[in-house]
Amino acid sequence: MGVVRVLIVDDSALVRKVLTMELSRCRDIEVVGSAVDPYVARDKIVRLRPDVITLDLEMPRMNGLAFLAKLMKYYPLPVVVVSSLTPTNSEAAIRALELGAVEVICKPGPASRTPEISQQLIHAVRAAASAQITQQKGNLETSAASTTLPFNFQTTNKVLAIGASTGGTQAIESVLRDLPPTFPGTVIVQHMPEQFTVSFARRLNQICQMEVREARDNDPVGPGVALVAPGNRHMLLQQSGSRYLVRIKAGPAVNHHRPSVDVLFQSVARCAGSNAVGVLLTGMGADGAKGLLAMHEKGAHTLAQNEQTCVVFGMPREAIKLGAAEDVMPLQNIPRAIVSFWQSQEKGMREEFQSGGNAYKQTKA
Repeated sequence: MGVVRVLIVDDSALVRKVLTMELSRCRDIEVVGSAVDPYVARDKIVRLRPDVITLDLEMPRMNGLAFLAKLMKYYPLPVVVVSSLTPTNSEAAIRALELGAVEVICKPGPASRTPEISQQLIHAVRAAASAQITQQKGNLETSAASTTLPFNFQTTNKVLAIGASTGGTQAIESVLRDLPPTFPGTVIVQHMPEQFTVSFARRLNQICQMEVREARDNDPVGPGVALVAPGNRHMLLQQSGSRYLVRIKAGPAVNHHRPSVDVLFQSVARCAGSNAVGVLLTGMGADGAKGLLAMHEKGAHTLAQNEQTCVVFGMPREAIKLGAAEDVMPLQNIPRAIVSFWQSQEKGMREEFQSGGNAYKQTKA
């Protein structure tokens, strides 16, 4: 990929200094400049032609969201949002992802967290540099009402598990938006900092027919509910009698992530086996590839997003290399593929039951 050229846009001199210092530790990243507000940033983008921009959302003269909307319309570039952890900023960060930002990370806080934030920042910039950025057009608001797929049975023993990273917020929205309100219980890991996942789940809940919320420890997994793993915590599926629930745990990062897709998928493989469908969406790295393979080996139906529709093809590509994905397809085809698979399973079981009943009647006769 070569050296990634980065422009830092933030009104805080301290934040600009810290971000520059952390990124400059990497040989493959060069900070080519900084800007105190969007107007200065606009001029430097034209002059310096950076590969990636880090963007604060609270700035003088023009806020980050307004600048991002203009940037993605007229001069689309990979953008990493660097935002403070507040409820207001979390909502704004989710809106930034809708507008086309590829990653969101927390601003550097206490000194004890600086190494962790540094790794997140470096990972985000590298992911952004490899992202496929498209020009934003028209109204980004979407509606589930006209696209929801028919689904004519309810079950408590089926589980849909979804994992994603860079570009995943929009990909997950695209999948969930088309699923019906009675769809089997769904568990989701999206790599995202803590507190931002609350806003992400709330946004999904507003536009999807399923109920979507951030998961809590011991939440049941059942029809019509999608649970999003909270940031900075792992989420695992656990069986409780004939039903499933989620456990929310701390513990070390896996594949540099907490929550980790692999942690979720491995638990789904153990608990749900062939009663699960696993979907691995856009993202940098390999998190989820081994977990999807474990699900496949336990009889689950497994899908991966194809390269053409991924923002970053890293995670699906690694799963495909391992032979973990039964099907590889465009993002827009995934919801229908999931629904069709479970409906065909239901039809097969119904026909098998009926044929068994007919055989029993013939024996009695």
